[in-house]
Amino acid sequence: MGASILSLQAFFRLFLFSFITFCCLSSDFALASITRHYKFEIKLQNLTRLCHTKSIVTVNGQFPGPRIVAREGDNLLIKVVNHVHNNISIHWHGIRQLRSGWADGPAYVTQCPIQTGNSYVYNYTIVGQRGTLWWHAHISWLRSTVYGPLIILPKRGVPYPFIKPYKEVPIIFGEWWNADPEAVINQALQTGGGPNVSDAYTINGLPGPLYNCSAKDTFKLKVQAGKTYLLRLINAALNDELFFSIANHTLKVVETDAVYVKPFETNTILIAPGQTTNVLLKTKPNFPNATFFMTARPYATGLGTFDNSTLAGILEYETTTLHSTLLPMKKLPLHKPILPALNDTSFATKFASKLRSLNTPQFPANVPQKVDKHLFFTIGLGTNPCSHNNQTCQGPTNGTMFAGSINNVSFTMPNTALLQSHFLANPMGFIPLIFQSVL
Repeated sequence: MGASILSLQAFFRLFLFSFITFCCLSSDFALASITRHYKFEIKLQNLTRLCHTKSIVTVNGQFPGPRIVAREGDNLLIKVVNHVHNNISIHWHGIRQLRSGWADGPAYVTQCPIQTGNSYVYNYTIVGQRGTLWWHAHISWLRSTVYGPLIILPKRGVPYPFIKPYKEVPIIFGEWWNADPEAVINQALQTGGGPNVSDAYTINGLPGPLYNCSAKDTFKLKVQAGKTYLLRLINAALNDELFFSIANHTLKVVETDAVYVKPFETNTILIAPGQTTNVLLKTKPNFPNATFFMTARPYATGLGTFDNSTLAGILEYETTTLHSTLLPMKKLPLHKPILPALNDTSFATKFASKLRSLNTPQFPANVPQKVDKHLFFTIGLGTNPCSHNNQTCQGPTNGTMFAGSINNVSFTMPNTALLQSHFLANPMGFIPLIFQSVL
């Protein structure tokens, strides 16, 4: 009898231990990775910039679009519903699509675009990445208004390899056209000339005070003295590399394109289109009795058109009872940064040379030590003869049009989409037999 009771007690102890262990393991697994659901409604929205009101394509009526936040290891299910007349697809810029290439988003390459009234669910898992990326439309020039941040936090319980910031702020650079961007790119493709430049750059969708009729549309980053902020910089401009600086402040680069780097300090950031850079901003220890411009303008050295203007936002310190000022905020001195020259290749080269992988035991640089084959690619901009005799060309010389090239060979558009050719069981029908050499 006593032995039976002891056996029963032992059984319940074992059961209770197993149950608690199972719950703990389940809880740890749940914390490690979860499935996050988002819904993107592609719709038109009236918006006014530069005293010009027009209807633009947006996600959920927002410009820029909504922020996606996930952790490393999470699964994302994002349903995109198309309510506009344009076909649409969404690309998750920088995400490593491991065995989920159909979720990458380039229209006619990994998927057919989402037609009006239809929807598509993007399903992918974030593997081995943490930091700042972004998403955008990947068909024609719809990405000029359809874009937003994609923020990947470390796994729960895993700290940043740098000081924990007081606050994190996404800063997205973009471009604004008073005209319809679709009409702009269509005209460029038809004439062979460079596309008409944008009317303004934007920071979080706002042009700022250096453009006409835009003082009220100025991004203000409000900070507290003596704090560290993580600025998640994203260059969503269509084609332009940008210099970025905050007057009288130093920035510490800690990550680019969702990869930690060896930290280094700089007064100016150079960020390419499509690129992301995380920087730490350490504010001044005391209220400075001043405000500070944060400005951006293009870096350009080659042919082609670009918007040679300067974008500005304002870094503004919040006042407290300890740091008060007798002057209204608008009357405080406004300091302006000094950006490199438009074609300062020396700065660009030095900045790029500072980008090095973190390469620590926790975040190693797993690259092959042996090179099996060396490849050399030259990316350039040249010209091709116009394709139609009656066409009025607007390239750099009469009878020509601009053409991008790799190793002096320009891509020729196929007559049949890759996916369509495979669907029709005729993959060779996709491949052009001859590619043109540019002049």
